[in-house]
Amino acid sequence: EWLAARGVSLETAERNGLASQRVFSPVASASTDALVFPYMRDGDLVNIKYRGFDKSFWQVKGAEKIMFGLDDIAGQSEVIIVEGEMDKLALEQAGFKNVISVPDGAPGKVKEGPVPAPEEDRKFEYLWNCRAALDPVQRIIIAADADAPGLALAEELARRLGKERCYRVTWPEGCKDANDVLQNEGAATLRACIENSEGFPVRGLFRFSDFQDDISNYFSVSDNSEMKGVSTGWTSVDRHYRVVPGELTVVTGVPNSGKSEWVDALVCNLAVQHGWTFALCSMENKVHEHARKLVEKYTGEPWFEGKYTNKPRMRPETMRAGLHWLDNQFVLIRHEDDEMPSVDWILGLARSAVMRHGIRGLVIDPYNELDHKRPTGQTETEYVSQMLTRIKKFAQHYDVHVWFVAHPRQLHNWRGEPPGLYDISGSAHFINKCDNGVVVHRNRDEKAGSLREVTVMVAKVRNKVAGSIGDPKLEYNVSNGRYEDLK
Repeated sequence: EWLAARGVSLETAERNGLASQRVFSPVASASTDALVFPYMRDGDLVNIKYRGFDKSFWQVKGAEKIMFGLDDIAGQSEVIIVEGEMDKLALEQAGFKNVISVPDGAPGKVKEGPVPAPEEDRKFEYLWNCRAALDPVQRIIIAADADAPGLALAEELARRLGKERCYRVTWPEGCKDANDVLQNEGAATLRACIENSEGFPVRGLFRFSDFQDDISNYFSVSDNSEMKGVSTGWTSVDRHYRVVPGELTVVTGVPNSGKSEWVDALVCNLAVQHGWTFALCSMENKVHEHARKLVEKYTGEPWFEGKYTNKPRMRPETMRAGLHWLDNQFVLIRHEDDEMPSVDWILGLARSAVMRHGIRGLVIDPYNELDHKRPTGQTETEYVSQMLTRIKKFAQHYDVHVWFVAHPRQLHNWRGEPPGLYDISGSAHFINKCDNGVVVHRNRDEKAGSLREVTVMVAKVRNKVAGSIGDPKLEYNVSNGRYEDLK
């Protein structure tokens, strides 16, 4: 009658070897009627668990700990693990015989730290004792109780069995376990719960549905969304290259072609038009010289008079306003001692700049001024690959656009032609791993056009939403360092 009230038939109870017996209860220190659950392995009795009708439980002292129903999973590719023997019986009523139950219930919480060695894992010794039966199983459904200890048990079992083959069950609201579902919702609902089990989260493994909100938001973005790239400030360049947060742009060009100058002009445009803030690690610039270049671009007026322009220099108050703007939009990353900075050192400070100043862009200029010490046996190609991977991870994690300026290798018999991205000194990984590749090239032949003409060769664009390969041209204003669209 007690089993029938819980939806378990006499046939199911007998097949699982259940019996009623009057035995001595160490819990009550007296003889009592108890339900007997025999723990079998290969047809042999290994342990017995008793359930008193006062809800007390005890097992044979000194017996080996194994799982209840172990012989039912022999040769099975899919196994269901439950928290109690009655849950196993309930699932059999719903049509599942490939079910085993843990002998000792659930832990209070997930234990911190790594999984102990088998010989030290006393709480879960039953799992290790059943390893021969569980190792060949391809799919394990963990149907623990819907409470904190049950969730902890599911996590601990999955850690030991391998999350890649473990699935978990969600019970209907108001039901704690499989037996509750059988009694309150019926066998069909219980079957549906098992059939709809979902895989345990595996770190680093996702489905597109896990990112449904992000993907839906991307579909609904407006034309001026940053996800489509923000304007560079030059119409001709925007047709081929727009700046997307979280991407890496590699910029190259022969010496004195203006690659650093163009990057400075670009970040000034982004700061003025979009309010972006930046961290600048410009190792070839003295601070006062860099300030001059940036203030000239911001104000549109020359710092000095007569040196490189015939226009009057900016007024002191204009200079001070420019410096105030610089202070609000830029932070400097500088290595003040004699040693060259490493990429990891720069990225560490860039993280601080994200937290403290909310930077949206990072400029590293140039590659050859960094400390490139590498482990013995590591090639430069391997080093560059790993370095660029770290930079890209930083960009993606913090949604910061990174510009990395790199010089080309020495070009023999050079006649003024622009280099390609594969000409960058160090490794082909500069073009392989970047999201965007730009070659800045200045015209040096008066017969070919103005000497102030600069070609911004967009040689690689990974994201077709943000641009395409092309060679837009700009005109350089020597007076203030600005670049303008050709008229």
